[in-house]
Amino acid sequence: MSHAPERKGRPMTLTRLAEKKALGEPLAMVTAYDYPSAQVAEEAGVDVVLVGDSGAMTVLGYPTTVPVTVDELLMLAAAVRRGLTTPFLVGDLPFGSYEVSDEQAIATAQRFVKEAGCDAVKLERGGTSVQRARAIAEAGIPVMGHVGLTPQTATALGGYRSQGRTAERALDVVRDAVALQEAGCFSIVFEAVPSALTELLMPRMEIPVIGIGAGGATDGQVLVFHDLLGIYDGHAARFVKRYADIRDQMIAGVSAFAEDVRKRRYPEPDHGYTMAPDEIDRLQALLEPSGEPFTGGPSL
Repeated sequence: MSHAPERKGRPMTLTRLAEKKALGEPLAMVTAYDYPSAQVAEEAGVDVVLVGDSGAMTVLGYPTTVPVTVDELLMLAAAVRRGLTTPFLVGDLPFGSYEVSDEQAIATAQRFVKEAGCDAVKLERGGTSVQRARAIAEAGIPVMGHVGLTPQTATALGGYRSQGRTAERALDVVRDAVALQEAGCFSIVFEAVPSALTELLMPRMEIPVIGIGAGGATDGQVLVFHDLLGIYDGHAARFVKRYADIRDQMIAGVSAFAEDVRKRRYPEPDHGYTMAPDEIDRLQALLEPSGEPFTGGPSL
């Protein structure tokens, strides 16, 4: 019996995402940051792919998501686009690229659609981000919201920790989520909020909600590609479930290669290219002084 993922054969759309929510069909979402990871997401049959600003840490080596630039994320998003056909592609708007004004937010969102081929963009927080989300949506670009733990402003939230654990703070999360929905977001990510809060909030949500550390009541779940595959060596949040340990296998593979090179076990004859015997004889003749194939010139 085959366990290959079901392939729909047609691109995911906003309409199909809404239909899946209405039918109670869970949505699977992962991040991707380059062409190979996009191909994996495509072949795995996920519904949504996010080019997250988490790529700042997982592939660009920054200590947080804050330093990553629009141009850096556009490069990653364009590479992901080239590897995707079916999943819905969302690009993360990085810190500092949308907060100043509606005009700034629209201009940045347009770049992700025009230059990288994203189907939609994502921004963080409620507050002023609600107005930015409304402006982007009114400009004709689908927007995904993000509430709870919002990494771009983690310092203001007291660090990378669960949000909404008191009634007052939970009410803030509720207000942010509802406001983003009313602003025209097509979907919202709930990150690191108590499961009980999610359960109380879901009846108010008319759009698909994707959870990450938000319990099982959401319409779907998302994990960072490098976390779920065990590629990233940084701190893993409590909500991360590792489905593979690719990093260990990568280290083992590269170590085996280095060992073979040092002991001259690689390359073997099968890894090389051949040359006809008569061509070898001709080359030897050309290399003899009488052949004079070289006329001087600079040497290394």
